[in-house]
Amino acid sequence: MTSLELLEQLVDGNVLMYQLTVVEGWRFADFLAALRTHAAIIPLDLDSAQIMVELGSPGLHPEGQFLPDTYVFPKGTSELVVLRSAHEALNRALETAWQARIADTVLDDPYSALILASIIEKETALPAERRKISGVFQQRLTRGMRLQTDPTVIYGLGESFDGNLRRRDLARDTPYNTYTRRGLPPTPIALPSAASIEAAVNPELGDALYFVATGEPDGSHRFSATVDEHNEAVREYLKRLREEP
Repeated sequence: MTSLELLEQLVDGNVLMYQLTVVEGWRFADFLAALRTHAAIIPLDLDSAQIMVELGSPGLHPEGQFLPDTYVFPKGTSELVVLRSAHEALNRALETAWQARIADTVLDDPYSALILASIIEKETALPAERRKISGVFQQRLTRGMRLQTDPTVIYGLGESFDGNLRRRDLARDTPYNTYTRRGLPPTPIALPSAASIEAAVNPELGDALYFVATGEPDGSHRFSATVDEHNEAVREYLKRLREEP
């Protein structure tokens, strides 16, 4: 490189950029671990509460507060820079979605929408199902029914969850157990995508009050309006599992 070429590059600001993809449905702990093991990131010795203070949101639970996306940065970037970018992106996405919410939403505020969005994110990987699942949960909230969603129970179990959700786990009361407690859990349970946030505030409101996995490879669900229909769907799902090699 000649002196002139070097000068031009310095003026242009061209540097080698690195990236980190924050996966939809990750927990905050997953995001933080990915940051602190990234070769181009400078990790800091801060706990979750200190991080939220540095980001200007003291006292706010960090779960759900960062938008899944791919973030680009040069080598030597502090983890706080990426965290701030993801946190600000989340706030923008949440505010935009909340302003476009349906008029008669059962949700009280943007934070409750974020909580619901995190549950939707963990319940389905199919974009076509997000608004329908949102509708089921909002119908249940309107009727005072428990949400009875497994991902919240798993989150409440924390490190004790071994990958196998048992009947006794559903009966073990925690602030996140939506089988034992009514309403939304106290905080989000994951990092929701912008699509799940939009689904939370714009549900597909039908007569469905239940859903269960179909067992199909696409990860789809069967939706039901009555307990009898739901129980039949559960029986078909269990039968399919037994028949699989």
